[in-house]
Amino acid sequence: MTPELFFGLYVFILAGFVGYGVIGNVPPLLHTPLMAFTNAISGISLVGSIVIAGAEYNNFSTILGFIAVLAATINVVGGFLITDRMLKMFRKKPGGNS
Repeated sequence: MTPELFFGLYVFILAGFVGYGVIGNVPPLLHTPLMAFTNAISGISLVGSIVIAGAEYNNFSTILGFIAVLAATINVVGGFLITDRMLKMFRKKPGGNS
């Protein structure tokens, strides 16, 4: 295992633990704004993956770019669907007393 691969794996695992710790302590009131922020980040990754897929470096990078575009698109669409569902919980029900 090369030192670069070991360091990259170390950073990935550390980021996973830190992300889990940060997201786990978010109060429910902040879930909707946090989801909107992560949708924005996913949109940025979608633009980056489109650039890589269209750069035509070689076939392997084009295939990986296409997979990245597909995954980022699923992430963005799913994020917006979940955010919409969360926002519907705050709407008043028709015919209610409130």
